[in-house]
Formats: sequence, structure tokens, C-alpha cells
Amino acid sequence: MNMINKFNKTNKQPTFVSMDLGTSNTLVYIAGSGIVYNEPSIVAYRIKENRIIAVGEAAYKMIGKGNKSIRVVRPMVEGVITDIRATEAQLKYIFNKLRIVKQLKYSIMLLACPSVITELEKAALKKIAQNIGADKVFVEEEVKMAALGGGVNIYAPNGNLIIDMGGGTTDIAVISAGDIVLSKSLKIAGNYLNNEIQKFIRSQYGLEIGTKTAEKVKMEIGSLHKFADERPMKVYGRDVVSGLPREIQITPQEIREVMKVPISRIIDLTVQVLEETPPELAGDIFKNGITICGGGGLIKGIDEYFRQTLQLPTKVGEQPLLAVINGTKKFEQDIFDIIKQENSFTKALSY
Repeated sequence: MNMINKFNKTNKQPTFVSMDLGTSNTLVYIAGSGIVYNEPSIVAYRIKENRIIAVGEAAYKMIGKGNKSIRVVRPMVEGVITDIRATEAQLKYIFNKLRIVKQLKYSIMLLACPSVITELEKAALKKIAQNIGADKVFVEEEVKMAALGGGVNIYAPNGNLIIDMGGGTTDIAVISAGDIVLSKSLKIAGNYLNNEIQKFIRSQYGLEIGTKTAEKVKMEIGSLHKFADERPMKVYGRDVVSGLPREIQITPQEIREVMKVPISRIIDLTVQVLEETPPELAGDIFKNGITICGGGGLIKGIDEYFRQTLQLPTKVGEQPLLAVINGTKKFEQDIFDIIKQENSFTKALSY
């Protein structure tokens, strides 16, 4: 039975559902309801029973504060699915929690995934979505959806350079005429910056801090440009020598220097992409500049830093944290147009 017949049976257009399967956060959008889920991509298991006890924000709170009977995992690390079973369990848990399982029957689902996932992983994700109830599943790259959601007109025959700096990976792409012309990916992003902050505080101050504390440091005093109202920050952790709790004070300048090293590698990759860009599109990029999306867009002064280093106009996209899921919302009509074309082709072949 093709999609048109299914639609006629229910006398309504199928539900459109989209998901941003990010390393740091998972977001779910349902047409007519808006964004219904936006929580960390984390699953907590009770080891003995191998049973999920928490997903999302509840599981995030357990990081570094659980006990030996609990295992906390990220289904996706550095843009790669590390645990397909955990991914499936996470998605089922989310939809059961939202009580929308019935809505998923015959639904059209769009999955936005990092550029680095393999065809095998894409096929596995499609299978998971179909097991949940989706009838038709599409997979698009996050960087393309981020551009669309970030306010870039991706459909014009005009070159645009997008940097989508998420939690696990940074994707850099040249987009024109509705699709990606050239893209490269680097496993340096938000989580990598957190790790570098942890390493610095340990080596410089002999203090062990957790991932969540490093994230807080990055968000509160992390920047790539000096600001007038900068203040030091108190940080708490465990002394690596005595093992006792201790407090230190760190400055924005220290964190700025830590962050500049990995950010410089993202700039190096951006230069590589520009060097491989066709001349006509390179001319467009010189005029249109760079758009930064994802959580990285929230780093203070990142646009100015790229502008000064690359001598290109640079801006942070609209709602950088929500750019991908907002892009999937805007892509809804494209998906239904694709389905109509497929059905028209199938109908023509049947005559």
C-alpha cells in the first residue's frame, strides 16, 4: 500500500515528526504541537536489571553523583552512535513519556544526524524509527538543517558557509541551491572544550573537577574576546594530592587561552574548506560571510574572533541551540513534496 492510499484511509495528512539527535541534546518536534522535548542525550541504567531508570535531564543529574549500581551512558559520542541499543531505548522511553506513541502510527519522521555517521548507522536509525511507528523515515545532515534554522536561505544558487559547532562534532559546510556542496567534520566541539578546561585546572591547580563543572566554567566565563565586566570564578573540586575538597579561583583570561587552541583547529579546517570551494561560490562567501550555529555560537566573542582571524563577515545564526530542530520544521514541506513526487512516479509506473 503506497502512502497516498494510507492517507486516504485516515482522511488526513500524516503527522510530521522531526528529531535532532545531537551528542549533547535530543530534541523532538511534532507538527501542530511544536518542540515537545529538549533534554540531554543521556541514559541511566540500573546495572543488575539492565533497566532504564532515567533519560534526559534526570539522567544528566546523575553524572558523577550516582552509585555503583547505576551506569550512565551517552548513546552518541563525538557524532558517532556508540550504543545503538541505548539509542533505541532512549527514543522509546522519550515517546512513551510524552504519551504520543499513537500519534507516530503512519507518521513521517525526519532525523537530523551528524555528518560523520555511517550509512549503516543511518539504516539502523531508520529501522528504530520504523519500529516506533514511523511509516516513512528521512535522514538529513545536521549542518544543512542548522543553516536553514539559523536563517540562511539555502535554496538560492548562492554560496553560504555554515559552521555547526555542537557537543561532539563541528561540521563545516558550503551550501548552495538547496544542498551541501562541500563539507568537513572535526571531533572538536563543546564537550572537547569541557575536557580541555578539566585538564588545565588539574595540571595548573592540582584540582580534579567534573564534566558538569567544566561546562559551567565554559558558559559563565568562557570567551574568545576580552569584555569589560569580566570577573574571576570560584571552582570547587577534589585535590589530586590530598584527596580533600578544595576551592580555587580562575580568571576568564585563563579559560580564554585554553579555548583558543582547539578553536584554532576549527579555523584551520574552515580554511581547508574555503580552499576547496569552487571560485564562484567563494566569491559569494566573501560577500555573505560565515554563519555559526549550535552551542558553540553561544561562546562570547566567537563571531568577532572568526571575523578578525579569517577577515570574513561572521554572524551567529538565529537561536543557535535550536537551529537544527528549527531547520527540520522549515523542511517539512520539502519532505511532503518528495513523497508526492515518489507517489506520482509509482502511480505512473503502475499504468
